[in-house]
Amino acid sequence: MTRLHWAVLLSLALGVILPALVTAGYLWTRAADQFASRVGFSIRQSSVSQGGLLGGIAGLAGMSRLSGNTADDAAILDEYLRSHDLVATIDADLDLRALWTPPGSQVDPVFAFTGSDAIEDLQRYWERMVRVRRDGGTGLISVQARAFDPHDARAIARAIFKTGSDEINRLSAIAQGDTIRLAQLDLDEAEARLVTAHAALTEFRNRNQIIDPALGLQGQMGLLSTLQEQLARALINHDLLAGTTRADDPRLTRLGREVEVIKARIDSEKAKLGLGGTGDAADVYATLVGGYERLSIERNFAEQAYLAARTAFDRARGEARRQSRYLAAHVPPTLPETAEYPRRVRILILVAGFLFLGWSLAVLTWISLRDRR
Repeated sequence: MTRLHWAVLLSLALGVILPALVTAGYLWTRAADQFASRVGFSIRQSSVSQGGLLGGIAGLAGMSRLSGNTADDAAILDEYLRSHDLVATIDADLDLRALWTPPGSQVDPVFAFTGSDAIEDLQRYWERMVRVRRDGGTGLISVQARAFDPHDARAIARAIFKTGSDEINRLSAIAQGDTIRLAQLDLDEAEARLVTAHAALTEFRNRNQIIDPALGLQGQMGLLSTLQEQLARALINHDLLAGTTRADDPRLTRLGREVEVIKARIDSEKAKLGLGGTGDAADVYATLVGGYERLSIERNFAEQAYLAARTAFDRARGEARRQSRYLAAHVPPTLPETAEYPRRVRILILVAGFLFLGWSLAVLTWISLRDRR
């Protein structure tokens, strides 16, 4: 054994063995036991089917706004579970600083919370004591909350689940509020369009003193048919009388006058209907019918649009009364019975391993430099 050997052994004792013994002593005498409570949950979306024509119209008109991706909601919730807002909310309810202080007179400056009142210090310690894992494929979220008392650990896990559920409800309420607002805008627009269409049709009827040009056309055609029948009878009577009496018979004059009057009336009625002529009367009647048909089509479209918008609004309002997205716990918050942390053996092995690795590098470097002199 040379002086070099004794120096190496001394450095091994001081740099590896002694710190490892101090670490072991602290872990088994000063480090407080930590209990871990676990909770697992996922985001679920309720769906309520509505049958019938109205449900189908609502599905076409506005239900695309209610659709969502629960995977995106899980990602949002995962970020929220790591945020300052969640830590501040749970701290206001449970006083995390008190929960993360070892019970009794036990002092543990390494594993217990020793930070200030700043939320940033509490947030950093939260990341040590609360582990959040999310499965991107299934959307399942698992949370492990640790504390120095099993009931405190379960209380933290319950608070995490409750606060996360409140956040999902808040986001769902915002989405549903937007859906109702957009459906209300569509309904107001459809209602205004329907009112405008009815007002235009009413103004058209008042201006032209006609309820329905189609009904007027039927009446005019009936009148024209009656006049043609009367004309036929008058012509037959005139011809029969002309064959049996002289030409200056007053009855022939009267029948001839009747035929002329009926023909004049037939021509007048045809002109009103736009038959057999191109005068202003025909143009006016054709314009009248075309304008009425255009207003009727606009009114029918407005009524259909209003029906669809009204149904979509009722459907959206019905969805808003329900919680469309919610947290479902497949693993309720557990009450631990055995302290799992700190992992004393694992920590001691890691500390001793890193100390030995660092000591080895230092000794090899020192010996190498010494041999080069």
